[in-house]
Amino acid sequence: MASSFAKLARSAELSGRLQVSKDPVDNPPYDIHQLGDAVLRTPARRIGKVDEAVRSLARDMLVSMYAARGIGLAAPQIGVHQQLLVIDLELEDAASPPLVLINPEITGVGGTICTYEEGCLSIPGVYLDVVRPSVVEVSFRDEMGRPKRLKADGLMARCIQHEMDHLNGVLFVDRVTDDAKLREGLSEKGFDRADVRPIA
Repeated sequence: MASSFAKLARSAELSGRLQVSKDPVDNPPYDIHQLGDAVLRTPARRIGKVDEAVRSLARDMLVSMYAARGIGLAAPQIGVHQQLLVIDLELEDAASPPLVLINPEITGVGGTICTYEEGCLSIPGVYLDVVRPSVVEVSFRDEMGRPKRLKADGLMARCIQHEMDHLNGVLFVDRVTDDAKLREGLSEKGFDRADVRPIA
């Protein structure tokens, strides 16, 4: 998810303790795939065992996310089809740990249905309105394999939903209902409307 949301972050209880430097690097471990790449449409597989290889992947994802100045990244965006997300709403706070979600599942939604502008590291420069629930409850495993539950609202809720969509091969543009703005936004940045798969 793109960093335009960072100023609107609300507090949430973050379980992650997987710290890496938040300073952007010139040569991140992974390139982030963009709209039109088939890898973004492949559903991710559940992770069977949370081990050092998974933690290493999460670290590399964080470094790649920070390099792109994003606040969320899903493994399919780097071509890895595993159910792993990293989120950090506090890019300017070096001491604030990122959130790592392994095999996340939304167990409940609440609040209101709200519209807000989203962006995505896989569709750089495109920002469009998307409708989502304002509150979600999610269960997941953290980077140590421990089961966790989190109730999130505001930006954190939206970011979790946005990144979890990637695990199912869904991009935020698939949820945009204003087709004229969608076409305009994609065209301005050189993306093809034909690569969008609208949610029925």
